[in-house]
Amino acid sequence: MSTLDWNEIGERVREARLAMQLSQDQLAQKTDLDRTMISKIEAGSRRLDALELARVARVLDMPIGHFLNAPPAVMSHRTPLAEDTATNAAQASYRIDSALATWIREIRMLMSLDVLQPRPIKQYPGKVNGIPAAVEAARWLRGELHLGMAAIESMADLCEQCGQYILVMDLPGDGASAVDGDVAAAVVSLNGDPGRRRSTAAHELGHLILGDEYSTDVGVSASRMEREEVIDAFAAELLLPLEAIRRAKNTEQPIRSTLVGLAAQYRTSWSLALRQARAAELINPPEEKRLRACPPTYAEFRDSVGWTPQPDLNSIRVPPSFAHAVMTAYRLGRITSSRALELMHGQLETVSDLPPRSDEDQAP
Repeated sequence: MSTLDWNEIGERVREARLAMQLSQDQLAQKTDLDRTMISKIEAGSRRLDALELARVARVLDMPIGHFLNAPPAVMSHRTPLAEDTATNAAQASYRIDSALATWIREIRMLMSLDVLQPRPIKQYPGKVNGIPAAVEAARWLRGELHLGMAAIESMADLCEQCGQYILVMDLPGDGASAVDGDVAAAVVSLNGDPGRRRSTAAHELGHLILGDEYSTDVGVSASRMEREEVIDAFAAELLLPLEAIRRAKNTEQPIRSTLVGLAAQYRTSWSLALRQARAAELINPPEEKRLRACPPTYAEFRDSVGWTPQPDLNSIRVPPSFAHAVMTAYRLGRITSSRALELMHGQLETVSDLPPRSDEDQAP
């Protein structure tokens, strides 16, 4: 590698260390390396051998590829993480951005193996310059996908139909997304309840549909707040259309029961259901405040839809076609079982979950 390459690797080691809130001394102790060696590595004046890099990557909870590969060009304008800027928000943003960059590399790797062909990326043809236009964009997408007023069964599948691959991971923050050439990708955190994860997925899809190349939810600046509100309006209308709320209005049933049923049927968070109810003029501000103070219990949600299964963005960690591509690459001997499990991101847990293959050790 050239000196420039090692400078870049050292910079990524330093940023990953700061994201983990470790000092150079602490990283040295955990990797069994000298502190002066860590300093030289970060400065790019000391190279790492394969075993040393593996130890550093394990301690910093990053794949080795994170240090060896530059992030996609669309993410290159991210503000570098430094000692004087390593706030909690910046640290969380770095980790979720790193996961997104790795996810894009994994998608491209399967594409290079000829087992994955992304769908064309959908984008709204109109101009969105405010909340009303964002609502219309969501209605346009529902029409394009022939959803009508129906609840979205799987956000992972819907996003894939739009050309975006969503990965669900245990990460800080909520989510991030990027468009790297012909690849659109997003990561969604397991934090929070399923309704929140679906809202995050819809939000990241909104960035794609409305034409944003790169977005991270952590540490959003004040100058972007209005844009985020527009995206939120898109996500809310996509998940729970205003017309569905208006049709569900029943004067014989308490308003809270109606909204609990809608939130459960459409699998949204309570706050999103209240937001849409307010927009549909089904409730007024004082009623919204009162209902926010009395969120439904888990049992209420499940009972309102007859205790039917509601899995989405939980056990499903990778999109359907991506999972199929991993299995295809594995069956063809193009990846090993350990790599297949890694690419499934916890959707499969052990080698015994994979189909048997006689040439197991022949894949690279």
